[in-house]
Amino acid sequence: MLIREVIEKMKAYHKGEFNGEVIKEETTRDKILYGDPDRECTGIVTTCWATAEVIREAADRGANLIIAHEALFWNHGDHIDWLQEEGNKTFAAKKKLLDDNGIVVWRNHDYIHSGIPMEDGSYVDGIFYGVADKLGWTDYITHDTTNPLHYEIPQISAKELADFLIERLHLNGIKVIGDLDTSVRKIKIPFHVLGDARDDIRQANEEGIDCFLTMEIVDFTLAEYIRDSSMLGQNKVVLGMGHFNLEEPGMEYMLNYIGKALGEDIPCSFVQSGDMYEYITK
Repeated sequence: MLIREVIEKMKAYHKGEFNGEVIKEETTRDKILYGDPDRECTGIVTTCWATAEVIREAADRGANLIIAHEALFWNHGDHIDWLQEEGNKTFAAKKKLLDDNGIVVWRNHDYIHSGIPMEDGSYVDGIFYGVADKLGWTDYITHDTTNPLHYEIPQISAKELADFLIERLHLNGIKVIGDLDTSVRKIKIPFHVLGDARDDIRQANEEGIDCFLTMEIVDFTLAEYIRDSSMLGQNKVVLGMGHFNLEEPGMEYMLNYIGKALGEDIPCSFVQSGDMYEYITK
């Protein structure tokens, strides 16, 4: 099967729409980011981010298609004109690595978030369902089951939960805002917390959310609120995991359905792009 055909079959497997609006080719982020798709697919590697090490590992495994969730060349839309014009050395080296190994990179972002089919005919966000599956939390999903961002788990301390996440997701550490002794039962994964967080703050107050598992969080709004809440005995904590760390299990989960989507046996494997953060503590 040609790589181009693999990509089209993967697109067709997903729901392919948001709120009734079909994903459009001209506006989707899910582009072929690099390489020639008109060649036979020798193998597939799924990952969150196609780092240089992921590319090397894909080549070692004989795979010439990487399905990544995030951008390849460090900017929204993967524009490369500016990198070529400026003679960027890292761009040239990564391009050579891809060329030398004949690897194609396709981004699966919008399609996997639009939904993967479940046995009952419904669709669920493939990234966050993958997170729930990896953590063993599929039975703990609350609120909107098609977009699993809320959980009610058996009671655990923030320290115990952090240790569990580090071990299960192979992380180097987790940033904590609040008290590690915080009792955690109700959890929410918020979207990018980069500014206004009124909805999250309201929800924390009204629904008694104990813990936010954050992708990005800056040092104001929600972070300030959780720190004050903790200091005032309100049983609130943030466990800051990092965006790629949190979403990566969704790309691993793809291995559960990629064969069904393709209808053909092509070697497939997952390569963790890995925790980009290192931690130095006093």
